[in-house]
Amino acid sequence: MRAFDLVREWPASNTSVCVIDRHGVAHPFGDTSRTSRVASVSKLLTAWAVLIAIEEGSTTLDAQVGQQDCTLAHLMTHAGGYSFDGAVPIVAPGRKRIYSNTGYELIAGHVERATEISFSEYLCDAIFEPLGMAKSFLNGSAAHDVVSCVDDLVEFALEMRNPSLISSHTASAATATQFAELEGVVPGVGRFDPCNWGYGPEIHGTKHPHWMGSRNSASTFGHFGGTGSFVWHDPAANISCVGLCEVEFESWALHHWPIFFDAALDELSN
Repeated sequence: MRAFDLVREWPASNTSVCVIDRHGVAHPFGDTSRTSRVASVSKLLTAWAVLIAIEEGSTTLDAQVGQQDCTLAHLMTHAGGYSFDGAVPIVAPGRKRIYSNTGYELIAGHVERATEISFSEYLCDAIFEPLGMAKSFLNGSAAHDVVSCVDDLVEFALEMRNPSLISSHTASAATATQFAELEGVVPGVGRFDPCNWGYGPEIHGTKHPHWMGSRNSASTFGHFGGTGSFVWHDPAANISCVGLCEVEFESWALHHWPIFFDAALDELSN
């Protein structure tokens, strides 16, 4: 792909990327078998496992988790009222979109209790093994400590495109905005009103400037991580992208990523 010339300009020597075109063909760049911690992209994998637990009957979106009146649905959409990293809630549920690692750690603990299986084992059984993600594992917090590689994350991106582990109905709800009226902050990116989020994935919506490209449709969903990781799928274009950079997410990513994403969409849409 010509767009990969832009990746060579990134200040990240170990970058590996894969773009999946509308026919499902993968276009790789770099060492896509190299593993690293994917940071908050972990939340996508955690959320998908929770959706599996819900379909299995182990829990429900309405299950009470955390502070009073807080549900699993609130926590999955960062509407539970917890700060970025803090055990004490700072606002009532459903009032603001406050991005929270704590919320996802509460989610993992809830699923452990509901299934009587450690969350690391549940994630492996529910996601990694059935998708053939042989190099992926959870090594700490369900919010940010999954270790994986681009090859494995491509398998998960294909699952997001055409779900096999959950129903299409559940996947559609997960990748649509929930609690649509809420404003909030995408860490390292900016404040948005509304701040669109699904049951795990961030939804592009009308956010600008943003880590996704200007050509990414409003329905694009995915996540980025503080280690320079990202996964997104654009349903309108039927194009997906996965990347691991191993360089902290900062202004360089907000500059370079959207340019590359737009170029990839242009190249593969024509």
